Amino acid sequence: MPKLIVVDRAGVEKTMEAQTGLTLMEAIRDNGFDELLALCGGCCSCATCHVYVDPAFADKLPPMSEDENDLLESSDHRNETSRLSCQVPLTADMDGLKVSIAAED
Repeated sequence: MPKLIVVDRAGVEKTMEAQTGLTLMEAIRDNGFDELLALCGGCCSCATCHVYVDPAFADKLPPMSEDENDLLESSDHRNETSRLSCQVPLTADMDGLKVSIAAED
C-alpha cells in the first residue's frame, strides 16, 4: 500500500496509506478530507476533486485526458501541477506522493 501525504487547504499535512487500484480521489475522500467535494463521484465531469501533485511524481501519473484538461481550464486555480484526483489511479510506485487540495472555485 502506498503512503500518501495530503495537504488540506489550511496547510495541514496528513500521511495515510491507500489501497492500490483506488483513485487518488477515493483515497483522499475515504480518509476524511471533506473539503475534496468530488461531486460527480469520479466521472470527470465537475473538477471538484482538483489537487496539486508533487512534480517529482509527474512521470508516474497517467497522461491527462482531453476531458480532464478541459475541466481544469475552467478553474481559476489551475497551475502546472494540477490534476483531477478522480483521474489518477493509485499504483505501488506512487509511495510518498504528496498532493495539496486546490482552492474551491
